[in-house]
Amino acid sequence: MKRKLLVIALAITVFPRLVFAQEAADASSAAPVMKITPDEAVKLAIKNNLSLQSNLVELDTKKRKTDLQWNQFIPSLDARLTLGRQNQGTTASGVEPLRNIPLNSALGLPSGTPDVYGVIPYSVDVDPQWFFQTNFAVGWNISAALFEGLRNFRLDYEAGLISYEKAELQTERDVRKLYYQMLLLEENLKLKRESYETAERQEASARAAYRAGLAPELQLLQAQVSKENKKPELNELENQFKTLKANFAFMLGLPTETDFELIPQTDSIAAVPLDIQRLIADAAEKKPDIRELKAQIEFAKSGRKARAWQQNTPYLALSWNFAPNVIDPWTPSRWDDWFKQDGGSFSITLGMNLNGLVPLFKEGQALKDIDNQIKTAELGLKQAIQGAEIEVYQTILSLQNAQTSLGAMQETVKLAQRSYDSTYRAYGAGLQTFVEVRSAEDALNQAKLGVLSQNYAYIMGLIDLEYAVGASFGTLSGSAAGNEN
Repeated sequence: MKRKLLVIALAITVFPRLVFAQEAADASSAAPVMKITPDEAVKLAIKNNLSLQSNLVELDTKKRKTDLQWNQFIPSLDARLTLGRQNQGTTASGVEPLRNIPLNSALGLPSGTPDVYGVIPYSVDVDPQWFFQTNFAVGWNISAALFEGLRNFRLDYEAGLISYEKAELQTERDVRKLYYQMLLLEENLKLKRESYETAERQEASARAAYRAGLAPELQLLQAQVSKENKKPELNELENQFKTLKANFAFMLGLPTETDFELIPQTDSIAAVPLDIQRLIADAAEKKPDIRELKAQIEFAKSGRKARAWQQNTPYLALSWNFAPNVIDPWTPSRWDDWFKQDGGSFSITLGMNLNGLVPLFKEGQALKDIDNQIKTAELGLKQAIQGAEIEVYQTILSLQNAQTSLGAMQETVKLAQRSYDSTYRAYGAGLQTFVEVRSAEDALNQAKLGVLSQNYAYIMGLIDLEYAVGASFGTLSGSAAGNEN
């Protein structure tokens, strides 16, 4: 008997330590928890976003072209040195004059005529020769298209700036919305866990009552079914939350197993006054998507103008080259006059591409293709403006409806609070069970979750609205949440 008591005592002493050690090991091996605010999450996402980094590299290229656009006026320079040898020899022919025998008598010329001498033709075969050539050329072309091309560089850079800003704003919008979605799911998961714990206590209470003969078996079975029905929903929510955290970590450029501690929004939101007409007008002008389309259309028009001027206006070309050469460069005496053998030339050329003047030629048809592309883009812009106006209008209506529903849900919270308080007082008087108190508490938490869900949905709607009208994030959503941005 004493031995059994000793074993039990040792088990009581050692087992908690083993459990504590195991829990400590599990805690140490778990991923560190990262406390983060929405603003910090946005900074991390923008810093680590690979797509934004790629856009920055492309933007830097466009900026460099714009800053150095003056180099379009620099003449083209070309220098060449050529050393070669002929594949075949050449034949040199000519005549050699005879200066010793006059031909006057043979030709029957009168006396007194100056002596006339004859010539002897000759032909000489020359072996293949080495030659050395130099060439230095300067060329400069100027046309009306050159000046429009400079403007095209600037418009391309400005369009790139707007595209980068749009991508950055989209990243910020998505991160902020995902942050509030995680908060909402976290609160919902907390409620589901509490509801499952309540179902477990109800099952334990029903089992105790059944064993004591105070309740039928059916009541126990119903409690067990109720508990088991809650388990799949709880597991699904936990998996959703893990997936959401992994996606959030991926957007921030962090390891997917990173755990986060989010800052909850516990206070009720404040209604934000919204001027529908002004916001719709802002969306048509300031929405990043609209601004990007306008910049792209302006860039395309500039490119079309530059091409038209290139095809339909004359150009001026100035050229100067200097190309002395030497035959048989291995003979030192050949270099005495190499500088004089070819002094080069200077030319001024005024030209024009005549194909562009004929609309049926491919050059004219290419311009018409660009015109149609611009028309298509302008129609797309009009559709985008209409879509933005409808989006803003619908978003504002949904926000107004959410605000109205929120008032009713807040009344539900008050009623649930009164029910919980009444049940708790009855429990203190012995008139209600603890399980009934927990059920009333679950109902109260569910009502609070509904209010919190509307709060987060309202803030996320404002975030969408801020992007749609081109407003800085926090202009509307920060006021609703009571935050300073």
